[in-house]
Amino acid sequence: MDLLGQRWMLRVIWELEPGPLGFLELRRRMGNCSSSMLSVRLQRLQEAGVVAKKTDKSYELTMAGKQLGRALEPLWQWSERWAPELDRAGAAGDDT
Repeated sequence: MDLLGQRWMLRVIWELEPGPLGFLELRRRMGNCSSSMLSVRLQRLQEAGVVAKKTDKSYELTMAGKQLGRALEPLWQWSERWAPELDRAGAAGDDT
């Protein structure tokens, strides 16, 4: 849980879940995550055995990473269901 609680970790797993990505494409999909932060996160996920770097230098989820992605699916479904409503509630609260 300590690993997954670090900023950007879940997002990296989310972006790699459909398949391998090169660093630049992954960085583009990560929005405002800096290149240096992404490098650190990828290194940590590799050390944990969740992500592997392929010979073509793209990154992919390992078997453990794929299983983790499947385990996180209910969380992603929850966020897709509730994010718009929670965003609206948060925006309404900003006016106070």
